[in-house]
Amino acid sequence: MIFRNRPLARLGAAALLASGAFTVLGTPAYAEGAGTDLSIDVAGTRVAAGTEGKLGFIKIGNKGDTIPTDVRITVDVSQLDLDKVGLSPFAERECEETKVDGRLLWDCVVPEFAVPGPGTTSELPLVVFRGTDELKGAYAAPVTFTVVAPGDTNAANNSETVKVELTDENGVDLSVWAPDINLQLVWKPGGEPDVKKPVLNPGDETVVFASVMNQGDMIADGLDFTISLPKGVTLTEELKGCTVAADRRSATCGAGSTQLKPDSAVYPVFPVKVAADVEAPVTLSGGTIGASARGELPVTEKSLAKAAASELPSFLTEKLTLVKDVDPSDDSDDFAVRVVAAANGGGGGTGDDGGLPVTGPQAGLIGGVGVAVLAAGGALLMMARRRRVVLVTPGDEKPTA
Repeated sequence: MIFRNRPLARLGAAALLASGAFTVLGTPAYAEGAGTDLSIDVAGTRVAAGTEGKLGFIKIGNKGDTIPTDVRITVDVSQLDLDKVGLSPFAERECEETKVDGRLLWDCVVPEFAVPGPGTTSELPLVVFRGTDELKGAYAAPVTFTVVAPGDTNAANNSETVKVELTDENGVDLSVWAPDINLQLVWKPGGEPDVKKPVLNPGDETVVFASVMNQGDMIADGLDFTISLPKGVTLTEELKGCTVAADRRSATCGAGSTQLKPDSAVYPVFPVKVAADVEAPVTLSGGTIGASARGELPVTEKSLAKAAASELPSFLTEKLTLVKDVDPSDDSDDFAVRVVAAANGGGGGTGDDGGLPVTGPQAGLIGGVGVAVLAAGGALLMMARRRRVVLVTPGDEKPTA
């Protein structure tokens, strides 16, 4: 697969670099092991009727105890009509287009920095967009994604087939991106995130957060969030609008008066603490952040003005009627907390308070990671709207002087 549209490929690389930023910050070292086991999951391939496209993710999970090299992803697009729908996987390097037994495959190299460590997941950007303005009605076709790593011991979780779908549905489409946390962060409500310490030790306080973006064509009228933390990590604050479980490892939080416009994002932020008796180094996996919308509004001048002025409530509504999400596959995201042993053998320091959620654009280092992923995806879609991607075989590509 070769992109004639070079800016589109570069923007794909920008999204990839942004999504991998947490992988290269403070990653703990792992001992050599005997098992390689990568899994793959694809989310966010269903596009609302009134949008040109959206940013989804190819999620590579590492269920083994090694960090493999020479990892690739193959994408079987044999049944996809590329004149109707465009598909742009991560693009640090161009994917090669091949034919195997009559099937059309894209063979894509996964950059070394984006290969997940044991117990963690890497999320590679995947842009789905309309290939033509002439298409009437809905369109769907299966696409198979396969992760390939030398010595992988479990082939059962190496492939997933999903529907790439252009729908005739209007609605809200929330997408959640929750990065792994491996450093001590301070993030005050309404402020910007700051790195207090570039590693995370037992006993440290930090924050877990997510970017929640509306990629649909209607305004989300009221939002709700859920968080579940890995064992060994607990919530440290009684957050406004949240009900926290007795073990402080999960919570449900309501923002009923908050309205989220299409192509806008909010950032739920949860202050947490790593238990002092956690044996490090260790990756604490199993965390999840989810989001849902209570209602939906049409995009009109009046409703957009109302959404721009919406604020967080001081309470949590218990009885809810949730609206149907255009693509529920990306309404939640898993994360891990990576902990290393302190240099002096003890625990770490404490962080400051957090809140739910931080709204608006964030210029800080860590907030910028989530913003960069979403912004790069948005830029990819803008490029797709203005100039359709043309896929050609390698033999058709001619070098330029």
